[in-house]
Amino acid sequence: MSSTRGKVIKCKAAIAWEAGKPLSLEEVEVSPPKEHEIRVKIIATGVCRTDAHGMSPRFKEGLFPVILGHEGAGIVESIGPGVTRFKSGDKVIPLYLPQCGQCKFCLSPKTNLCERISKAKTPISDQHLMLDGTSRFTCKGQKIYHFMGTSTFSEYTVVAESSLAKIDAAAPLDKVCLIGCGFSTGYGAAINTAKVEPGFTCAVFGLGGVGLSAVMGCKVAGASRIFGIDINKNKFALAKELGATDCLHPQEFKKPIQKVIAEMTSGGVDCSIECSGNIAIMNAALSCTTVGWGTCVIVGVAIGEEGFIVSPMELIMGRTIKATFFGGWKAIESVPKLVLDYMAGKFNLDALVSYTLPFEKINEAFDLMREGKSNRTVLVY
Repeated sequence: MSSTRGKVIKCKAAIAWEAGKPLSLEEVEVSPPKEHEIRVKIIATGVCRTDAHGMSPRFKEGLFPVILGHEGAGIVESIGPGVTRFKSGDKVIPLYLPQCGQCKFCLSPKTNLCERISKAKTPISDQHLMLDGTSRFTCKGQKIYHFMGTSTFSEYTVVAESSLAKIDAAAPLDKVCLIGCGFSTGYGAAINTAKVEPGFTCAVFGLGGVGLSAVMGCKVAGASRIFGIDINKNKFALAKELGATDCLHPQEFKKPIQKVIAEMTSGGVDCSIECSGNIAIMNAALSCTTVGWGTCVIVGVAIGEEGFIVSPMELIMGRTIKATFFGGWKAIESVPKLVLDYMAGKFNLDALVSYTLPFEKINEAFDLMREGKSNRTVLVY
């Protein structure tokens, strides 16, 4: 790959030219990395609902045209001046949650946020350009925006040094790409945010890729009973394989699902994890936790929705609401460890991959997601 060092690379990418329209496969030009930047050849990328949010007409902060994608894995093609932690050929995972290692957030054990995104209106409304305020992508002579600092829907992308994790050279990139978002978010919601303890009862709302990862996190943490809730019964078999003890379809009960769960657990679960992004389900997730110490963790992102109303009495009675960003992991230091845990068999990442498709079928991958037919579709270049 050294023959491309310092040169503009022409490659294929999927561009969202405007909101609400299918992605368009185009040839783009990717500029060489500048100071403290790395150019990465993306080998595989997952398709996440956050990417769909990024091109939704309801997402008012979206900028177009843009190259979406934030759940990828690849190989370093070249490095810019000042880069010391990476070299050509390294296997890496781009990070939409940076870790500069110097700001008050990075230096604190209380959060995994970084100052670079601390002022963003939403987790996906920033990092449209590189740190110097320019783009590394052009198409047909037009500037193309970055997305979440990663833009993995391009065969080559450029990321900041603080937005990249070096991983084990033996890692299968078409699986560990999911650690770039969906898996880490759900798994960490249970491990880091809910802080599930041995013997806990847990409820996970929404059994897509993130919810199934939360189920795995609850199981690894030692939960005694794990409820998986979804309106798609096709999700139940895999959920049980990954650790769910009970799977519930809300529409099969005459009572609200939160009351059903409360009755099945003598008053409510120790913690619930909401992974659907639906406001009504967030309320149900909070209400199904026990008074005294029940914790509800919000994972799902509701784009264009109003906030959900919580009765102060719910909180006075000892319930707690938390939310999580990237599962609470400090990205650069945690992602390589999660990759090693996967390779050691600590959790079943492979089970989340419903389809592996060539990159050219990216719009088909979005259809599979919207139709509820995939937990995660991985695209390979």
